[in-house]
Amino acid sequence: MTKLLKVHGSQNSFFILDQTELENPLTDNELRQLTQTLTDHKTGLLGGADGILSVEESRHPGALGKMRVINTDGSEASMCGNGLRTVARYLHEKTGESQFKVETMYADLAVRQADDFAEGVPAFGVEISPVRFNKESLPFDNLGHDRLLDTLVPELVPGWRFSALAVPNPHLIAFIKEEDLESPVLGELGAYLNGENPYFSDGVNINYTVIRGDSQLFVRTYERGVGFTNACGTGMSASSLAFALTHPDLGHFEKEISVYNPGGMVKTVLHQKDHGYWIELIGNATETHTIEIPEDQLHSGQVKLEAVKTKETGEQAAYLAFVDQLTK
Repeated sequence: MTKLLKVHGSQNSFFILDQTELENPLTDNELRQLTQTLTDHKTGLLGGADGILSVEESRHPGALGKMRVINTDGSEASMCGNGLRTVARYLHEKTGESQFKVETMYADLAVRQADDFAEGVPAFGVEISPVRFNKESLPFDNLGHDRLLDTLVPELVPGWRFSALAVPNPHLIAFIKEEDLESPVLGELGAYLNGENPYFSDGVNINYTVIRGDSQLFVRTYERGVGFTNACGTGMSASSLAFALTHPDLGHFEKEISVYNPGGMVKTVLHQKDHGYWIELIGNATETHTIEIPEDQLHSGQVKLEAVKTKETGEQAAYLAFVDQLTK
């Protein structure tokens, strides 16, 4: 039997699959098929998830493992901040190390064990980088600009200002009013820019961001390959940096920013060094279930739920109590 974990960061949920523990690692096609099977929110395991985090061997110095992120539709994301926190915890518990690096698609990122957010809510801090603003890194075109930073973009939504940056996932940030969070425009723009369109050829994550005060944001993300999610770690990181760059009276470097989301809250710390930027994302790394599945079913993608053993960890109750006190 193969062991998996169901985990979440800010209720952005995943299954962790450690391929180094398999007799035969999955092929890319098998991994895509398995992801689509397990994560389906209607027919998948434990109500589905937002993707699979595949833990694999890394040969990079200082990296304890490699993380790959497979979205619900089978596409692969270059990074996932919420997911990286849970993989950091997994590797910490597997190796005993509290500060190390994890290989991702474009960079080896530093991670560390942080102070618990609350009793029973373990937290980890992870590096979000590299940061790029040029349109080729997202990419985008046909918007009349080479860079978007608090820019009016009438092709998208009249009157809204947008910023765009890659961290390295591509993110579009719009600072909006609180009442606009329920506007149908949010879903319409998300679906449009992640379908066939003349502007973002590879799609883009869209972060609808409300400034709630000094060092305080609320972010709702339409995630490429997924749709609306409870939270997006790289999106909250990108929104925090755009916040400080466009509203320097309220968003600050080297100071914790509280970023609220539909799934809870994280903290970000912005750093500037050598004419570049990186962000530390600090938040929960919650394990909700342990799972046992026959390895042959992982390869076939035909998971028979009656053959799967699941067990709750009890951590979700502690996390929900933490979220509940955020609103009081």
